[in-house]
Amino acid sequence: MKKIRLAVLGSVVSLLAACGSTPNQQPAPVVDRTTSTVKPADAVAAPAAPVPSGRGYYTVKKGDTLYRIALDVGQNWRDIVAWNNLTNPNDIKVDQVLRVAPPDRAGSAQTATVAAAPGAALDVKPLGAPGAAAPAAAPMASGSNKTGPRGDKRAYSDSALAELEKPDAPPAAAPAAAPAAAAKPEAPHAADKPAAASQPAAAGDDEGVSWMWPADGKVVGTFEGGKKGVDIAGKDGQAVLAAAGGKVMYAGSGIRGYGNLVIIKHTNNLLSAYAHNKTILVKEGQAVTKGQKIAEMGKSDSDSVKLHFEIRQQGKPVDPSKYLPPR
Repeated sequence: MKKIRLAVLGSVVSLLAACGSTPNQQPAPVVDRTTSTVKPADAVAAPAAPVPSGRGYYTVKKGDTLYRIALDVGQNWRDIVAWNNLTNPNDIKVDQVLRVAPPDRAGSAQTATVAAAPGAALDVKPLGAPGAAAPAAAPMASGSNKTGPRGDKRAYSDSALAELEKPDAPPAAAPAAAPAAAAKPEAPHAADKPAAASQPAAAGDDEGVSWMWPADGKVVGTFEGGKKGVDIAGKDGQAVLAAAGGKVMYAGSGIRGYGNLVIIKHTNNLLSAYAHNKTILVKEGQAVTKGQKIAEMGKSDSDSVKLHFEIRQQGKPVDPSKYLPPR
């Protein structure tokens, strides 16, 4: 018995020793949450906006000037400044994309339509407007009498039943009035109709432009000879005439290789250019007539006195001999 007690006591002591001992515990790993690889939403770089390209856009190349670009695309340089919100027409950079055609007005109209679309599902009409009244209840089938609740309570009797079976007079007139009002929409008066917008005069009739030679003299350079137009030799100070009526789109010396240059726009597609002038006699925006003196011949940016004359269609040089009358 004594041995049993000693064995039990030994077991208890061993158990207490095991409970009191501290096991070898590894320290919990420290996680540095500040170095998480997950970037906050505001730190993620926004995707670059797509660069516009294609028809109506031009990418600036080395040596380009805004005036040269305007000539090559057949547009007024002031319009290109406005379309691109440029503060300085001389401050354009290589690889810069410029809009060189009028913004698409249909795009803004479409945007307006899309913006109004969410409200289209709500058919809101003012009270009293034709067709705006709440739909009247359909006339009840014959035999139906009661059109509204009655608040009084009566004891059952033959006389009370006969009174309830009588049709209500006022609602009977309402259905007749409602169709009459709906069937008579007031036709709009002629004065209320919006006046048709006056159409602009057709400016794209290239065939209707009447041409003449811009100066007298011998043709010393032709379009077939690799030039963008024709060269007409002359005397210093000789008159340079507008080859056709139009509006002065450019007058200045900002295009390298052309000297003192005048550009006249005749239609939406056609313009003419007069280069190497000694003196310019017109201003931008001025309307000119066929045969009007616009400059004096000279040799600005040229090695001899001559007039370099071009006709451009949608900005591209075309052979002037196909437009000018025979000499």
